Amino acid sequence: MENLNLIDTFSEFKEFKNIERETLMRILEDVFKQLMAKKYGSDENFSVIVNIDKGDLEIWRNRLIVEDGTIEDENTQVSYSDAIKIEPDFEIGEELSEEIRFADFGRRDILAIRQNLAAKIQDYERANIFTKYKEKVGEIVLCEVYQIWKREIMVLDEEGIELNLPKTEQIPGDFYRKGDTIKSVVLKVEMRNGVPQITLSRTSPVFLERLLEQEVPEIDDGLITIKDVVREPGERAKVAVESYDDRIDPVGACVGMKGSRIHGIVRELRNENIDIINYTSNTELYITRALSPAKVTSVSLDVENHRTEVFMPSDQVSLAIGKGGANIKLASKLTRYEIDVYSDTDINYEDVDLNEFTDEIEEWVIEELKAIGCDTAKDVLALSAKELVERTDLEEETIEEVLKAFRSEFEEETETEEEETEEVVLEDQEVEAVEEIAETPEVIVEQEAQEEEQEEV
Repeated sequence: MENLNLIDTFSEFKEFKNIERETLMRILEDVFKQLMAKKYGSDENFSVIVNIDKGDLEIWRNRLIVEDGTIEDENTQVSYSDAIKIEPDFEIGEELSEEIRFADFGRRDILAIRQNLAAKIQDYERANIFTKYKEKVGEIVLCEVYQIWKREIMVLDEEGIELNLPKTEQIPGDFYRKGDTIKSVVLKVEMRNGVPQITLSRTSPVFLERLLEQEVPEIDDGLITIKDVVREPGERAKVAVESYDDRIDPVGACVGMKGSRIHGIVRELRNENIDIINYTSNTELYITRALSPAKVTSVSLDVENHRTEVFMPSDQVSLAIGKGGANIKLASKLTRYEIDVYSDTDINYEDVDLNEFTDEIEEWVIEELKAIGCDTAKDVLALSAKELVERTDLEEETIEEVLKAFRSEFEEETETEEEETEEVVLEDQEVEAVEEIAETPEVIVEQEAQEEEQEEV
């Protein structure tokens, strides 16, 4: 009865911990063996018997019966005279098994057992959580918001396990209240000071990849392969897909009839624009597709340095660059090429690099313009003032001053060219005038008179 009551006392841990009774019994066996080793110096000759069906536990100490006066270790040996007091039929050389009474344990021993048991259960749970979620890295999980802080959100899974969604892994525009359901992907699992840290993400490209796998059966079946995914969370994403079956259009399959498959994903990602691109090993074509929705005229590759110059109509430059330069950044990530975009009208030597204007324009303003993909004056002039204000942090007055400086640069060049042209025209006119004077009758008569005088002399 003592044993049963003691086990019931420790069973209270099971009510608060997500642990099976069988596992609890195995832990109990380890805990009591450790106590025996501490109390008697060794646990090798102790047997801990756990009866799962009855829910009780017994501890037996096994000692070898030796002749009186020859005991070397009282923990592992017992004298013949003491043995026959327990059972008269014992003989020297046999093994005596005695049950350890729980009443023999003091309060300090019981407290040590409880503390050790609690620590063992906690270690077991942590190891179990770590192993479970380590296998789930890259998988989508549904969790409930439990606590909201400035830098992160604590969420609970269906088993009440705590997981973290940092602010940096949330999509701009994400807003949650306690009790809301969050869909995210397991980003990483680490063990810090013996405690598993599970980090979730909604900004990872893997999250978009898993959402596509859920929505597009052809991807899950292996008929369509996702080659690469790049994202600017909340703004734009580009997904390169490929089909090994010529009968399947990978782009159409991912988008769905009238966008039925992609719309749900767009909503989940806070209206993030998603470009589905048909992958190709043709680099020029791949870069052209990656810059969609812009229409490209031509592509000039520098394979060795992984750079490319892309030319397009002037009205397509802003589309190629995208809001905040997002489109061109994603295209560069997707293709692994550094992309420079030019308007077809800029294919000449007259354009001027923005760095040439540092005397007239402050450097931080130039950096703002470069951040949206404008490296030259004509890149900036290709955009309207309104568009420049929307895509940069510059004020309208500053934009107007910049545009004025750039326009005047090209106007000066034009004026200089016109002046040079006028000078050439004047020079030509002077030469023609001299030639005309030389051919007049008066000049001819004078020349003939001079010749006659020379002959007379």
